[in-house]
Amino acid sequence: MITKKGAVVKISGQKTVKVEVHEYRAHPKYKKRYRVTKRFLVHDETEKAKMGDTVTIAPCKPVSKQKAWVLVSVDSSEPTE
Repeated sequence: MITKKGAVVKISGQKTVKVEVHEYRAHPKYKKRYRVTKRFLVHDETEKAKMGDTVTIAPCKPVSKQKAWVLVSVDSSEPTE
């Protein structure tokens, strides 16, 4: 199963979070590495994820028009003051 790790950047309503994933790619000709950022809408059934958490997500069958990823686990949390 393909999984991705990223940070929660927005709580988008009930059971939905927006996760930002960074990955590095190499330019085909010049071989310089550059960072690509993608944002995914993720289904969070238990509503455990908070802003700034590092989470693991996996693809699933589409839950809505834009949500096709599901939250697998919350890996680390930022301390709240």
